[in-house]
Amino acid sequence: MNERMIAACDGASKGNPGPAAWAYVVAGADGTPQRWEAGPLGTATNNIAELTALKELLESVDPAVALEVRMDSQYAMNAVTKWLPGWKRNGWKTSAGKPVANRELVVAIDTLLTGRAVDFVYVPAHQVGGDPLNAVADQAASEAAVAQVPAGTSRGAAEPPAPAPGRATEQPRTRTAPKKRSGGAARSSTATIRARYAGRCHCGKPYAAQETIARNDHGWGHPECRTAGA
Repeated sequence: MNERMIAACDGASKGNPGPAAWAYVVAGADGTPQRWEAGPLGTATNNIAELTALKELLESVDPAVALEVRMDSQYAMNAVTKWLPGWKRNGWKTSAGKPVANRELVVAIDTLLTGRAVDFVYVPAHQVGGDPLNAVADQAASEAAVAQVPAGTSRGAAEPPAPAPGRATEQPRTRTAPKKRSGGAARSSTATIRARYAGRCHCGKPYAAQETIARNDHGWGHPECRTAGA
């Protein structure tokens, strides 16, 4: 009987579109990372980076091996598990009659999924106590997006990159579907840090590397947005 493998994949785009990269980390059945890879994409959107990460992961795993894929991108997961059948029936058009975005990547992933056992698990991004494999993939993609240099086990890296401060460090708490947020304000926190990389606050405005940021219920962003709704 083939051993089940667990993996996580993630993409990053510094500007969306902006300098982008993909990354994945593959673990054994016990969840211990065995190998990881990350690659630059030049200038691309976050959605392209997320789909590319999934494609690269699937290409790297033996199709005969049962695979659990952990992702924090609802777009990429829904594209290949929910929307794809309808897109194919509609001649690769959305329900609004528009051409499907990133069709080439979606088609490639559809082909890679055919005839193999793959379970997708949604894991929230940037959560303390969240999924450690996703945190590693997130960090690897972010670093590759900034450096625009490939990295990983195949290039001699002994260990995967450590997640940035505030990222997952405990055992994963996963779910198969996004949990709806209840009403009310986000939890407030007084802790702030210097951003290691540029990013985007949930208010929609970007923040720069080394700018002071604070955690909120949506990740990291401007300190003044800690209690603002999404």
